[in-house]
Amino acid sequence: MKKYKPLLKKTWKFLWYSDSPASWIVSLVIAFVLVKFLIYPGLGLVLGGTSHPVVAVVSGSMEHEGIGSEIWWEENKGWYEKRGITKGDYSEWIFKNGFNKGDIIVLYGSKSKDINRGDVIVFQSNSHYPIIHRVVDKWKDEEEWFLKTKGDNNGDSYDSLGETEISEERVIGKSIFKVPYLGWIKIFFVEILR
Repeated sequence: MKKYKPLLKKTWKFLWYSDSPASWIVSLVIAFVLVKFLIYPGLGLVLGGTSHPVVAVVSGSMEHEGIGSEIWWEENKGWYEKRGITKGDYSEWIFKNGFNKGDIIVLYGSKSKDINRGDVIVFQSNSHYPIIHRVVDKWKDEEEWFLKTKGDNNGDSYDSLGETEISEERVIGKSIFKVPYLGWIKIFFVEILR
């Protein structure tokens, strides 16, 4: 260990005290590796074993377009009341004001049996990307629970997204916390990489 001490000191000095472009690049790579392979999976383990403990909202399907919850309910109640969801049910929803594009959502790995109507989940859709929508129906078929979701800002549930019959293995997690607008950092970098 004694023979490696000078190398460790030199490396530490390079990473923390050097202002060279090379030290910045190496520091960024190390930070990326730590977050991607240690922090993110560790957080997922702590949060119920979800593969995606933190997600960014990248679409407007859950936006309420800045209107208050009372006005939103009045404008949208017809769809929900036809499906047995009352204003009382709506008033109990944890995220009754939806999400905005760019919000960060923290997820907890949950089983379908522990998810209720009104909860917001992330599930693997028929497309390449996971989707974050609200649960509007839940039923049991023999031994397995199924969920149906709808984006608050969407007109209906869409079978093309695979949200009309979501099986347990497609559920990534249930939303438990929101950090407004921090996800724009991810959206910005994804747009640059495209």
